[in-house]
Amino acid sequence: MHSPSPIVRRKSKRIYVGKVPVGDGAPISVQSMTNTRTTDVEATVKQIHALERVGVDIVRVSVPTMDAAEAFKQIKQQVSVPLVADIHFDYRIALKVAEYGVDCLRINPGNIGNEERIRAVVDCARDKNIPIRIGINAGSLEKDIQEKYGEPTPEALLESAMRHVDILDRLNFDQFKVSVKASDVFLAVQSYRLLAARIEQPLHLGITEAGGMRSGAVKSAIGLGMLLSEGIGDTLRISLAADPVEEVKVGFDILKALRIRSRGINFIACPTCSRQEFDVIGTVNALEQRLEDIITPMDVSIIGCVVNGPGEALVSTIGVTGGHNKSGFYEDGVRQKERFDNEQMIDQLEAKIRAKALMLDDSKRIDVSQIEDK
Repeated sequence: MHSPSPIVRRKSKRIYVGKVPVGDGAPISVQSMTNTRTTDVEATVKQIHALERVGVDIVRVSVPTMDAAEAFKQIKQQVSVPLVADIHFDYRIALKVAEYGVDCLRINPGNIGNEERIRAVVDCARDKNIPIRIGINAGSLEKDIQEKYGEPTPEALLESAMRHVDILDRLNFDQFKVSVKASDVFLAVQSYRLLAARIEQPLHLGITEAGGMRSGAVKSAIGLGMLLSEGIGDTLRISLAADPVEEVKVGFDILKALRIRSRGINFIACPTCSRQEFDVIGTVNALEQRLEDIITPMDVSIIGCVVNGPGEALVSTIGVTGGHNKSGFYEDGVRQKERFDNEQMIDQLEAKIRAKALMLDDSKRIDVSQIEDK
């Protein structure tokens, strides 16, 4: 019901991670990373499936050893989402996971040895059409750069990134994306701004090691929100000391708030006061849990009284406005004759939302079939 985002995206080249497009105006993809031991194939696959259920576009898996590479082969066979292998130092692991069908390599070219080894990995990536992510982190800058700048600065992160970019440019390889992450919001934001002005490759956004669920979500929303609102960023990962599933939810919430990408329900709810006619907080919390499987974009407003309720309902897909004993119900901005019993609010709203999601999905399928027929 709300207008699309007014943000103008930075122009960038397009690469593909599996079938997921990144850059050149493609939808900003949401990533996460497994935190299981990669050699525990069953646990890792289970976690990836959980991430798929909440809509993750790309999943990164750490592959620190050859044993992990062998496990990666089994994992890849059991999931459908594109997988990125996170590799440091050992170029042989990169070659092995490339053989096993990896969709992207997260590897800094300058950290994997001499020119011959770098060329071997790049040639393999080129032959198998595998993109590379250069991942710069403020906590692991090269020793000479640390000595030069004394501490992580935007210019230090930029110099590190360009050092690795130059290697790929020299080898005539342009299928890569870059990140310049930091745990400090302003350091990360300014680093990305500098990098965005220097290269045309897609940028992978993230505030690294952001913290726990609440503080990490806040830092990520501020930092990534600043960059995305400036049109910077083509794919993102929220780094939380929490269940990776929460990273995906926060990522989509940030994109949803900026009207960049809609997936699932955007709940509009009042913070409540003594005017509320039903338990707004309990209703919203229950519906968020019950409706995690709904991926259809829609706005649902849940307001406890008639002060702001009608106004929000008029611009929502589904809306409810608190009233004594029974509350008003709106659909597509139109007040319905039906009213909700305040004691049965959660069940009644869930039923209406699910029915609306099915209807919207069916209408999309009809539209697509008509286009194909033509």
